[in-house]
Amino acid sequence: MATTTFSGPVKAGTIKETTGTTVGTNVKNTGFTLMAQSAVIDIIGATAADQVVATIPAGSQIVDVILNVVTANDDTGTATVAVGTSGTANAFLPATTVKTAATTRGTLSNSAATDVGTTDIQVLADFTAQNGNGVAGAATVTVLYIQSNNLL
Repeated sequence: MATTTFSGPVKAGTIKETTGTTVGTNVKNTGFTLMAQSAVIDIIGATAADQVVATIPAGSQIVDVILNVVTANDDTGTATVAVGTSGTANAFLPATTVKTAATTRGTLSNSAATDVGTTDIQVLADFTAQNGNGVAGAATVTVLYIQSNNLL
């Protein structure tokens, strides 16, 4: 299946400009499209830091970060993944176990989630293995965002 690439942001709706303010009048109903970027991350063997999950455009609003562990890590010790930025490694998801297959949603507790700011940011995943001897494990991280929402 082919894909199409174009620059955004994408807005959808039938009323672009507001001509009224009460129910039943032409109140603007356009909204931005929710975008997503995903990446498979390494959760086997030794610790793997700063795995690039996504590059989010400036002015975007991060809505959610999802860690989906499809195959549990089998390190003999603890094994976790944190998702954040180069400045705050756990900005979007604190260290979360990858020892069981599960889906975990992010916490989005910092201002970078409200508005990315004036420059693009990279969302990074950090895998930490206590013993580095795991030979199994599979996970993806997905970042949901609204491009060019400019909340701040």
